[in-house]
Amino acid sequence: MSDTMTPANPEPGQPAPDFALPRDGGEEVRLSAHHGAPVVLYFYPRDDTSGCTRQAQDFTARGAEFELLGARVLGVSKDTVSKHEKFRDKYGLGVTLLSDAESEVCERYGVWVEKKMYGKTFMGIERTTFLIDAAGRVARVWRKVKVPGHVEEVLDAVRAL
Repeated sequence: MSDTMTPANPEPGQPAPDFALPRDGGEEVRLSAHHGAPVVLYFYPRDDTSGCTRQAQDFTARGAEFELLGARVLGVSKDTVSKHEKFRDKYGLGVTLLSDAESEVCERYGVWVEKKMYGKTFMGIERTTFLIDAAGRVARVWRKVKVPGHVEEVLDAVRAL
């Protein structure tokens, strides 16, 4: 990972922290390679769970619209590349899935947080989406995302760039 000058937990107007992560299919994706085009970077807790599946399906269903706007959609979780590939194939997903197994990128983006469920406290990914503009700066941030309607809201924000 590079770009140590970029603050953790970036807010709108700040540079998006650069990173390189492995993706489904085995290649590596570097965020800075997409400068010149908008990037939708969404962090999600885990492959093959109901909310995460729905979110990936929603981004896939609207993929052609993002593509027409020149935007790239990247999903990030701590799952392995092989788990991403199984998830992608099982549901016919068209979004690029990145593996942040060590949670370094999740920490830099401020989405690796303490969570509570059923009275237990644990660390996990808070469902968050970052819209990064063509110059590599954060344009919008959606934290604690609720899946229904989210992709449409992100698509509207990409159109407004």
